[in-house]
This record gives sequence, C-alpha cells and structure tokens, in this order.
Amino acid sequence: MAHYIPILVFTAVAFSFPIITLLIAKAIRAGRYDPVKAEPYECGVIPASEAFDTRFSIRYYLIAVLFVVFDVETVFLYPWAVMFKQLALFGFIEMLVFLGILVVAYVYAWRRGALQWV
Repeated sequence: MAHYIPILVFTAVAFSFPIITLLIAKAIRAGRYDPVKAEPYECGVIPASEAFDTRFSIRYYLIAVLFVVFDVETVFLYPWAVMFKQLALFGFIEMLVFLGILVVAYVYAWRRGALQWV
C-alpha cells in the first residue's frame, strides 16, 4: 500500500492545483466592469464601421490555407533533416517525392492565380 502513496499525492495535487489557481484568480481580480474594455479599439480611435460590415475576399482565406500547408511542410522537413544520415537513399527519395508533390501543387495554385492579391 505504501507504493501507492506517491500516486495518491500526485493525483491530489493534479486535481487541486487548477481549482486553487482559479479560486485565487477570482479573489484577486478586479471586481468592477469597465465598458472601455468592451470597445473594439482601446487606443482611442473610434472605429469607422462594425466588424461584420467588412467582407473579405476568398483569396485572403485561400492564401491563409496555403500558408498553413507550406508551414506544415517545414514541420515534416525538420525531422527528416535530423535523421538524414540514418534514412540514407530511401529517405532522400521519399522526401524528393514529397517535395515534388508540393511543388506541383504550388505551381497549380500559382497558375490558377491563387497567389495574386489583386
């Protein structure tokens, strides 16, 4: 039974820490509501329009998705570069295929005009 005491202590700390932290935060927070904090701009500039009045072009979202795709590409490149010597020729060919698919997708998006902002 003595072997389970550290597990019991760990579980008690794990459950009590968030509860205690929230109670302390509630006790020391500012109690009054400030309407200035609810405004969209806190720098003193009056907004020209409501946020929902402005429509964004679909290209904005397309470029954002392309950014995420090419950002994920770098996430896959890093572990490959770290293990490059252990992967040898198979890893090199595998990464060439992966990069080839990405280049084909990039050229396709470029030719379709997805990367032009105007």
